[in-house]
Amino acid sequence: MMKNIKKVSGLALIVALAVTSSCQQNAKKTSTAETADTSKKSKYLSQPLISEIYTADPSAHVFNGKIYIYPSHDIDAGIPENDNGDHFAMNDYHILSMDSINGKVNDHGVALSVKDIPWAGRQLWAPDAAFKNGTYYLYFPVKDKQDVFRIGVATAKDPAGPFKAEPKPIEGSYSIDPAVFTDADGSTYMYFGGIWGGQLQRWNNGKYDANGSKTDSQKENEPALTAKVAKLSKDMLTFDGAVKDVVILDQNGKPLLTKDHDRRFFEGAWMHKYNGKYYFTYSTGDTHFLASAIGDSPYGPFKYQGTFMNPVQGWTTHHSIIEVKGKWYIFYHDTQLSDKTHLRNVKVTELTHNADGTIALIEPMKK
Repeated sequence: MMKNIKKVSGLALIVALAVTSSCQQNAKKTSTAETADTSKKSKYLSQPLISEIYTADPSAHVFNGKIYIYPSHDIDAGIPENDNGDHFAMNDYHILSMDSINGKVNDHGVALSVKDIPWAGRQLWAPDAAFKNGTYYLYFPVKDKQDVFRIGVATAKDPAGPFKAEPKPIEGSYSIDPAVFTDADGSTYMYFGGIWGGQLQRWNNGKYDANGSKTDSQKENEPALTAKVAKLSKDMLTFDGAVKDVVILDQNGKPLLTKDHDRRFFEGAWMHKYNGKYYFTYSTGDTHFLASAIGDSPYGPFKYQGTFMNPVQGWTTHHSIIEVKGKWYIFYHDTQLSDKTHLRNVKVTELTHNADGTIALIEPMKK
């Protein structure tokens, strides 16, 4: 009887030791995985605001004391990557909100879908929003049924939507990336345009050339193509006057040239006002910087000030800048969640204006 007890006890001990060893090994694996994940997160200045869906191009605003974010909604449509951006095949918008910076982020669901825009064909790219006359306005670029980018507008009584699109695009609008700025006197302006897939280079004298350049003007030593600006009408649905160039000058007062890829405009315009000056900020595209230029009028001209954000992980970089309770913040995106250039995630970090009026450099990836 005692021998049997000893045998059982020995077997139990072996089992117990095996279980303990297995648990220790699993604990090591878990610990290693957690360390790797923590290490990856630590590379980035900020973390994604939302991970349930992919989002990009965040246009942020404060409405009714709450922060609303109007991003693109990235999806994987299975389209091969190319310089035209066909792999950015977004088909609806989700609006996000939060009560405070770093607060809980709410996804309000689909606010507008391409199928609900009468004139739209495909590719709902980076939008922006505005409020006036008791109405919220969502401005969006989308290719029409002839595959030409136009800018449309949709309206709602709630900043989170849903939005109802106007039956036609804004007359005189073209290209991508509308950014809407309302000045202290109540006047509202739209900045828009983007080269390469944004098609800005295919417009000359207000006409679209389907066989035009796929990149830029291809005139390396001439002034670069640049963003456009137009004043919006009082009803916020049309342009009030002519579309003008956003002229960006170097420190010698000369326009930036096409060959100056580190400084010239590519896409992703934004406007904010600080200490009475107008800050036109934008992406340099294929060199992946965010740059700033400062002027005395919403129409410019704007003097180039330098890079204020170094490249993010991923090909594209697109931002917005807002003031919240006396502090300034930049909303931007990268590809931390997916490592794929067309599946991005939005982020936020604090932005600082230097004493000389320039914007302090932001490093989105920690060294």
